[in-house]
Amino acid sequence: MRKIFIPLIALLMAGCQLEETPYSSIFTDNFYKTAEDAEAAITAVYGTLGALYGGPAPLIASDFSADQVYARPVVGRDTYTLFSYDKQYSAAKSFDRTNESPLQIWRAYSGIEKANWVLDRVPAITMNTQRREEILGEAYYLRAFYHWMLTKNFGDIIVKTKASTNLTEAYQAKSTRAEVYQQIYKDLDEAVKRLPSYSASLVKGRASKETALALYAKAALYNEDWATSLAKAQEVINGGKHILLTNVLDVYDVTKEDQARVENMWAFESESFQPGQTSQIGSLYGPANSNGKEYGRVSYGSAFAYQSFYTSFNPKDKRRQLLDTTYIANNGNIVPQRSITPVTTQGVLVKKYRDPNSNGNVYAVNIPIFRYADVILIAAEAEARQNGATAVAYSYLNQIRKRAGLEDVPAGLSKDAFIEAILQERAWEFFAEGDRWYDLTRTNTFMSVVTKAVNNVYPTRNPQARNRYFPIPQDEINANPQLVQNPDWQ
Repeated sequence: MRKIFIPLIALLMAGCQLEETPYSSIFTDNFYKTAEDAEAAITAVYGTLGALYGGPAPLIASDFSADQVYARPVVGRDTYTLFSYDKQYSAAKSFDRTNESPLQIWRAYSGIEKANWVLDRVPAITMNTQRREEILGEAYYLRAFYHWMLTKNFGDIIVKTKASTNLTEAYQAKSTRAEVYQQIYKDLDEAVKRLPSYSASLVKGRASKETALALYAKAALYNEDWATSLAKAQEVINGGKHILLTNVLDVYDVTKEDQARVENMWAFESESFQPGQTSQIGSLYGPANSNGKEYGRVSYGSAFAYQSFYTSFNPKDKRRQLLDTTYIANNGNIVPQRSITPVTTQGVLVKKYRDPNSNGNVYAVNIPIFRYADVILIAAEAEARQNGATAVAYSYLNQIRKRAGLEDVPAGLSKDAFIEAILQERAWEFFAEGDRWYDLTRTNTFMSVVTKAVNNVYPTRNPQARNRYFPIPQDEINANPQLVQNPDWQ
C-alpha cells in the first residue's frame, strides 16, 4: 500500500516561521480523495507503531526500570535501571539510542496527528460505507492508544484531537490525567461502535472491537475506574471471540503466530524483511556473540532476567520455561549459567523473543501489546478492588494459574492479599512485555519494590518519587512555549 507521512508539527517546528504552512509529503488538499487514499492514510497511522516498537522504546525504557529484567551497563541503557537519565536524555543521544528511549515514545504524537487527519478528511470520501466506518474506528482506537501510551509514561500530556493546519495550532498546553482519560474513553466509545469483531480473517495487526475493549479495560484500570474496567473486560470475556492457548509457550512461538492471535489480541507484527515493521528486541535478549542458534542468527547478550525473579517462579510453573540458565552453543556444547555473560555469574536468558531464522539482528517474532490473559487478570483485579476477593475474582485468577500448571490461589485471602496475588501473577505472566513498570507506578509501589531488585551488576538502585513518570523531553519544552515540564522534573 502507499503510505503518507504527516508528522506532528511540534516535532518539526524549531526554527520555522509561524506563517509557514506545514506540508506533509503529500499536500493534504490533494489527498483524501479516494478509497485508496483512505487506506493509505490509516496504514500511516499504524506506521507509528514501527517507530515505537522498532527500538522498542515502550519495552526498554519501562522494563529496564522495573524488577524483572536488566541491561548490560553499556550504551546508556543502564540509565533506566539506575534512574540516572536527565531531561535531555543525554545518554540516549550520545550513544545514538534515542529509538530505545522516552524520546521515541513522544513520537506517539506523530500517530495522533495522522489519526486526526483521517478523522477530519475520510468522512467526506465516497467509498464503501462499512469500510469507511471501520477506518474511522481504527483511527479512534489508535488515537486513544497513543494518548494512553503517552500518559502512562509522562503523566499530564497534551491532548490533540484536531489536525494541525498551521504551526500556531501545534502549540498547546497540557491537560490533566483526568482529562486525558476522559478523551481516551470518548475515542474508545467511537471505536467500539465502528470496529469489526475479531475473526481469523481479520488483517493481522489491525484493531478489532475486542482490542478496543481490552484497551478500554486496561486504561480504566490505570485510571482506577474499577466498574468501567470490569465491565469492558467482561464484554471481551463474555463475547467468546478470544481464548487462552492451551500451552502458554505457544504464545511466543514464531512459527505459531497465526494460531496465537486467538490469545494475542493485538501485537506489533514484526517482519524481518519489511522496513518499518522490524524490531531488535530478540537480538538483545539472545546470547552474546550470536552463539545460540535457537535464539536467532545475530544476538548480543545485552539483557537478562534477574536471578531473584527467576527463583520467584514455582518450578512447576510452565512460564519459567520462558527463562533459562543454560543454552546450547553453536558448537553443540551446553553453556552453564556462570558463562552466559561476563558481567555476572547469574545470567538468566529471556526466551520470549526467539527467531532462529532472523534476518541478522532483525527478528520476525511479534511483540504482544494486548493479550487475552491480560483481559482476564484485569477483570480479576477490577472485581477484587470493587467487591473484594469474591468467587468471581478467584475464578478469573485461577484460570491463568491453571494454564501455567499451578494450583489455585489459597481460599480466604483478604482483599489486599488477593490483589497482591494478582499483581504477582501479572509479573509472572507478562515479564519482558513492557507491562511490569506500569503496574508498579500505577500502584505507587515502584520505590519499595525496585530497591530490592539488585545483583552484582546493579548492587544499588534508588528510584525517587520523580521517576514515577519520565521527564518530558527538554527539546519539546524548548519548542513549545505552552508546554511545561513535569513538576518533579522542573
